[in-house]
Amino acid sequence: MELDVAGRKVRLSHPDKTYYPERGFTKMDVAQYYLAVADGVLRGLRDRPTTMQRFPDGIEGEFFYQKRAPKGMPDWLPTARIAFPSGRFADEMCPTEPAAVLWAANLGCLTFHPWPVRRGDTEHPDELRIDLDPQPGTDFADAVKVAFDLRELLAEHGLRGWPKTSGGRGVHVYVPIRPRWTFTEVRRAAITLARALERRTPDLVTSAWWKEERGEKVFVDYNQMARDRTIASAYSLRARPRATVSTPLRWDELSDAAPEDFDLRTVPPRFAELGDVHADMADHAFGLESVLELADRQAVDEGLGDLPYPPDHPKMPGEPSRVQPSRARKR
Repeated sequence: MELDVAGRKVRLSHPDKTYYPERGFTKMDVAQYYLAVADGVLRGLRDRPTTMQRFPDGIEGEFFYQKRAPKGMPDWLPTARIAFPSGRFADEMCPTEPAAVLWAANLGCLTFHPWPVRRGDTEHPDELRIDLDPQPGTDFADAVKVAFDLRELLAEHGLRGWPKTSGGRGVHVYVPIRPRWTFTEVRRAAITLARALERRTPDLVTSAWWKEERGEKVFVDYNQMARDRTIASAYSLRARPRATVSTPLRWDELSDAAPEDFDLRTVPPRFAELGDVHADMADHAFGLESVLELADRQAVDEGLGDLPYPPDHPKMPGEPSRVQPSRARKR
């Protein structure tokens, strides 16, 4: 069948295919969801190189991440060339209109993973994304506590964050920034904030990369700001039985929120009533000077340098050993 999406025709094949068996949601339900929140999801994707997380047979089937723009992509959907840590390149789609979201949904894309850059400058992030990831023994409520501590910390450095659910147990906080710092510098800012949070609440927060060192704490995943690392976009569906959504929230909503309250059925009426509660992010662009000054002080006063990169990254200058601590002790 064909859908009219803001004046553009988009083909939807097999609309009755079941994507979420537990609740009986179909491919058509997914398409209608993205139509209902099109302005919100596009705000998070516009002009950003975007990886598609595709589930052609629904969430119980095989899935894969499609980074390179697929063959047959419509000529009205632009791309941007991005560089991977390996030095290789790829052209990724960059949505600029709602039809792009529905076109991707027809391919089985449930979750969109945009880079924190725009296609006009793919080397300088314009978002600092802070991922608060509860480890076993902690939960969403713990991530919320850390998010409010983070809010205070950001304010001390002249920054403002916008929170959203991850669609799972975590919280994401976005800070719009001026695109003048490199991936390495923005990642360093994320590490600095993680350490500052850890110092404030050492019993609840960890910046430890190795899982064996984290304990029952909330991990501030600083490596989400490494090149080629992305997180689910605002309003993206997640591959969970309830069809939960990574949902933007206001700060005054966060304390009472529960991730399972925001799903394919409940988010569209919320969006119709409130609109995109993160729409004003586009009106702001902050600087990282104060946070990077703190990074310099941490280095001089405490000898704190870099932390390990993800395993798929080449070894970086000044990076500590990537050997798991327990293995290093055995050696």
